[in-house]
Amino acid sequence: MIISSMPRALALATLSLPLLAAAANDHYSYGPRLEGFTYPHKLEQFDFTSQGVKLQMAYMDVAPAAKGPGDGKTAVLLHGKNFCGATWEATITALTGAGYRVVAPDQVGFCASSKPEHYQYSFQQLAANTDALLKHLGVKQSIMIGHSTGGMLATRYALMYPQATAKLVMVNPIGLEDWKALGVPPRSVDQWNERELKTTADSIRKYESKTYYGGKWKPEYERWVDMLAGLSNGPGKQVVAWNSALIYDMIYTQPVVYEFPLLKVPTVLLIGDADTTAIGADIAPPEVKAKIGNYKVLGKQAAKAIPDSRLVEFPGKGHAPQMEDPAMFHKALLEELKR
Repeated sequence: MIISSMPRALALATLSLPLLAAAANDHYSYGPRLEGFTYPHKLEQFDFTSQGVKLQMAYMDVAPAAKGPGDGKTAVLLHGKNFCGATWEATITALTGAGYRVVAPDQVGFCASSKPEHYQYSFQQLAANTDALLKHLGVKQSIMIGHSTGGMLATRYALMYPQATAKLVMVNPIGLEDWKALGVPPRSVDQWNERELKTTADSIRKYESKTYYGGKWKPEYERWVDMLAGLSNGPGKQVVAWNSALIYDMIYTQPVVYEFPLLKVPTVLLIGDADTTAIGADIAPPEVKAKIGNYKVLGKQAAKAIPDSRLVEFPGKGHAPQMEDPAMFHKALLEELKR
C-alpha cells in the first residue's frame, strides 16, 4: 500500500448569493424514471426478471473516443445513492478519451431504471443485476469504479465476482464504518419514507453544498440538484420515495467494512478527506455524530484493511471529488488505472 496526496486546496468559500437565490426556484419535475432529464450519452434498457418481477436497468455503453492505455478494457461506473449514471459525465469523457469502453448503469430503484413497488434490496442483488447486465453486453472482465453507495456495491461485486473484476476503485465510498454498531439509531422503512417525501431542491442543495463540495457552489452543480429534486417531486414521487427508503435501509443494515480483508483484487481508494458523510448522522446523539464520517481517518483504516490496496487522498475535497475538481480527480484516476 502506498499513500500519496494531492496539493492542499484553497480555503473554503462561503455560500454565494446565486446559491441562495436558486433555492427559491424549487419547481423541478421529472417522471418516476427521470423522463424529461437529458443524459450525456444514449440511454439503453436492459430487460430482465428479478424476484419474479420484470424490470429494466437503464445504462450508457460508451465506446472509446481515442486510442490509449485503456484499449481493450472496460470500466464500469457505479453511482451513489443521490447520484445517477449521468453524474459520471466528466469521468466518462476522461475514460473514453484514454481508450476505455465505459458502461454506466442506473441501478434498479434509481434514476432512469425501474422502481418496483416491492423489492428486497441487497448489495448481493444489485451486484447480481450488474453482472447480468455485463454478461448481456459480452463484458467478461472490467474495472469496477464505485462512488459513495456505489463503492459499497463495487466492493460486494468484487467479493462475489473476483474473476470478473480486474481492479476495484472506490471513490469516497460509504460503508467504511458500521454506523449502527457505533450508536446511530435505526430508522424504520416507514420513517425513511416519511423523510424522503419531504425532499426539496433547497434541502438537496444545502446538503450537497456542505458535504459534497465543502461549502462551495458552482453553477454546474445546479443540474444535479434539478435532477434529484425533479425525480423526488415529480408525478412518481410516492414510488420514488418508497424505493429510496428501502435503499437507505439496505445501506444502514448491510455494512461491507468487515469484509475488506477478504478482497482478492487490486484496489484503489480515492478519498476527498473533507468528506463527513455518515448515514443517520442527522439523528445521531452528539457524541456519536462527533466520531462518525471522518474520512481523514476512514480512508487510512480501509487501506490498511484491504490487501493489495493503494490510497490517494485529496486534501480539502468533499464527498464527490470527481465533480468538485474533475481535472485533479481524473488525472489521479487515470494514473492509478495505468499501474
